[in-house]
Amino acid sequence: MFFDEVSAYYEKLENTSSRLSMVDILSALLSKARPDEIKNLIYFTQGVMAPPFEGVQIGIAEKFAENAIAIASGHSKGEAIAIFRKTGDLGHTAEELIRKGRLKPLSKKHLEINHVFDSMKKIAGTSGAGSQDAKIGALVELLASASPLEARYIIRFALGKLRLGAGDATILESLSKAYTGDRKAKAELENAYNICSDLGKVGYILSEKGMKGIADLKVSIFEPIRPALAERMPTAEQILEKMGGRCAIESKYDGLRAQVHIDRKKGRVRIFSRNLEDLTGMFPDIAQAALAEVNAKEAIIEGEAISYDEVTGEFRPFQETIQRKRKHGIEAKSQEIPIHLFSFDLMYLDGEDYLGKPYEERRKKLESIINGDGFIRFSDKIIATTPKQIDKYFEDAIESGLEGIVAKDLLAPYIAGARKFSWIKLKRSYKGELSDTIDLVILGYYRGKGQRTEFGLGGLLGGVYNEKKDVFETISKIGTGFSEKQMQDLGNLLKKSKLPKKPARVEALIEPDFWVEPEYVITVRADEITRSPMHTCGKNGDDPGYALRFPRLVSDGIREDKSADDATTTKEIIEMFDQQKKIKVDG
Repeated sequence: MFFDEVSAYYEKLENTSSRLSMVDILSALLSKARPDEIKNLIYFTQGVMAPPFEGVQIGIAEKFAENAIAIASGHSKGEAIAIFRKTGDLGHTAEELIRKGRLKPLSKKHLEINHVFDSMKKIAGTSGAGSQDAKIGALVELLASASPLEARYIIRFALGKLRLGAGDATILESLSKAYTGDRKAKAELENAYNICSDLGKVGYILSEKGMKGIADLKVSIFEPIRPALAERMPTAEQILEKMGGRCAIESKYDGLRAQVHIDRKKGRVRIFSRNLEDLTGMFPDIAQAALAEVNAKEAIIEGEAISYDEVTGEFRPFQETIQRKRKHGIEAKSQEIPIHLFSFDLMYLDGEDYLGKPYEERRKKLESIINGDGFIRFSDKIIATTPKQIDKYFEDAIESGLEGIVAKDLLAPYIAGARKFSWIKLKRSYKGELSDTIDLVILGYYRGKGQRTEFGLGGLLGGVYNEKKDVFETISKIGTGFSEKQMQDLGNLLKKSKLPKKPARVEALIEPDFWVEPEYVITVRADEITRSPMHTCGKNGDDPGYALRFPRLVSDGIREDKSADDATTTKEIIEMFDQQKKIKVDG
């Protein structure tokens, strides 16, 4: 497939704000790809070199891209910088300068998607002395053979700023339409994606083996499973009723969720975060313990890594645990902040997929392969049949410094990548406030005024994720809860993510001073959820949407353990609003 055709479709995607139109455009593009092209095409469309758990980054900075554009087009770097200042987008800068290019193209041959992607892979894999010059040279070679429109998307991809507005849900829906003729197969494709966390692999299997190949896709060691998520409920009575009168109650630890893949024969372990980032190098203590304490040839277990003081028996706050997530000084930090893995689920064991087995069986098997008195322990658990048992366990958990509890359906399978009522969380309530915190995606920001002028940031526009529409909807402006350092850090960070117009995946009725790519998550607390005609969260026709009353930042800056799609959903906000109303009426 020629890259100029791909670029033409990308331009159509970029120019539409209709999600249905995006699916039509993207499905037409995907249907044209050969089986040997589909994986690369999907990765390119996602704006990634590989699935997130591989951790492959291209590593091109703006100043190096400016050099490459200038050299490839025969212009000076000063000219490139001048146009960049005018356009605010190096992709458009490359397009304009290549169009005005003073050099003849290196090749008259059409670029192909595989050649472009392989060139990017070569750039990503270049390291060591002189690597930046080599990367610039490879990028120059690619740009010098590109059309102006192709140059736009090559540069954006190289910078990690492709930003077509097509999220994973939209790509899955487009794959369904491209290969089955309609959108109905999306749920099956999503299930396959939840098992392997690799959209490129899903597309390749679909193009080669059809839906039968998708149905046959199994759990594989070292390919992370997208984690199961919990719904919310405000009372023990409601939880028990939903669970059928009997359920498991586990402590909810405020740590880092960790999925541990173990291959004892090869002596290999990989550890993945909740958003599929590879944490293995950051947690050598967990990796060593997994090989020493898990009695299995191959296994995938899930747990929460949390800082724990064995002398006092106290759990340390999340802010301390998150300090273990680092690339340098790992050994020293592991001594300063020791952690334990509190395991709570088994996903795979010695060639057998455990996802479809009931919770009770998974937990029993997990407890049979780990002693539980070493570095790897088990989450505390009881079987509850009365609200009184749940309430007492909940109060004990809070007293121990934990977040709350999670109720689990004893008969339910592990539902990868989905938020279902097979898991229900109950977290600490605060008088006069919502019973839970809310994770918001930063959609834009406002200029600082008064004393905040020096930070360049006075407040944020926050949104939630609408899973059905695969868009982000506004719910609140956030202007309190920031320290001066947080304002400074957020201001510097968001400047790099600033966009010239509203992103395609954002639905908004209000406009911030600056839009940003929806990629950063913060945690806020608010007094209550209200109805508002100004926000798009849950807005239906002329009916008002939902908003947060008196929101304030409670996280220590950006939640690096969560991606934008991990944010609180529109569905959750509506459920929380309904629960809030019920509590007020009952009270």
